Amino acid sequence: MGEFRVRSILVTGANRGIGLGLVQQFLGLPNPPEWVFAACRDPKGQRAQELQNLASRHPNLVIIPLEVTNPATIKVAAARVQEQLGDLGLNILINNAGIAKPNSLDNETLENMTQIYTTNTIGPLLLSQAFLPLLKKAAQGSPGSALSCSKAAIINMSSSAGSIEEVYLWDYGQVVSYRCSKAALNMLTKCQSLGYREYGVLCVALHPGWVQTDMGGSGSQKPPVTVDESVQGMLKVLSSLSEKETGTFLDWEGKVVPW
Repeated sequence: MGEFRVRSILVTGANRGIGLGLVQQFLGLPNPPEWVFAACRDPKGQRAQELQNLASRHPNLVIIPLEVTNPATIKVAAARVQEQLGDLGLNILINNAGIAKPNSLDNETLENMTQIYTTNTIGPLLLSQAFLPLLKKAAQGSPGSALSCSKAAIINMSSSAGSIEEVYLWDYGQVVSYRCSKAALNMLTKCQSLGYREYGVLCVALHPGWVQTDMGGSGSQKPPVTVDESVQGMLKVLSSLSEKETGTFLDWEGKVVPW
C-alpha cells in the first residue's frame, strides 16, 4: 500500500459512509495525493461536518459542492477541479454517490425508478463525461502505456445487488430500483472501458461489500463489513488494478463478481 501513489482523486458522495471513509484513507496514506477533492451536495451543512473538520487539518483536501443529478453543478465542479489541477489532470474519479429505497416489486413506482436511476446510473455517466478531459490529461502526462489507477481511472461504486446472477441479499430486501440501477451501472462501466481505453483510462465497477453505513445498515440485520474494512480492501484493490481488469466487476477483496 505504501507504493500506491496518486497525484489527484475526486470522490462523490464524500460527506458520509464509504465516500467519507475513502477520503480519510487516501489522506492517511504514507504518500497521500497532492489533491483530494471531496464532492457532496451541501458542503457547509451539518451532514458534512466531519468533512469540514478534515479539511481544516488537511490543506490538500478541497470540498466541492456537487449534485450528481444536476448537469450545471457538474460543469461548475469540473471547472473548479480544472482550475486547481491545471495541465496535470485528474488521476481517479470515484463515482460513489448513490441512493436506495426499500421498495418491493409490488410497490415500486415510476418516481422512485426515475430518481434512483438518475442518481445511480446517469450521475456517473455525466460525471465521467465532464471529467474525461482531465482524466485524459493525467493519462497523457503519465509514463508508459499500461493502464492503472496511478495513470487515470474511473471507479464506479456498484453492488452485487445489481448482479443478475447473484441477486445479492434478495431475502433481505428486494430494492428493485436500486438493483436495476446498479445492473445498468455495470453495463455503463463496461461501455466506458471500451470507449475510454484508447485514452489510457481504466474503468472498473466495485462492490464495496455489505457495509455498516446509513444506507446499508438501515434494516434489521447488521451488515458484516465496517467502513474501514471495506475502504482498506478497496484501496488495496485499486493499487493493484491493471490493463487486464479494465471493464471488470470486482468486490472489495479483489474477487470477480458475476455480472
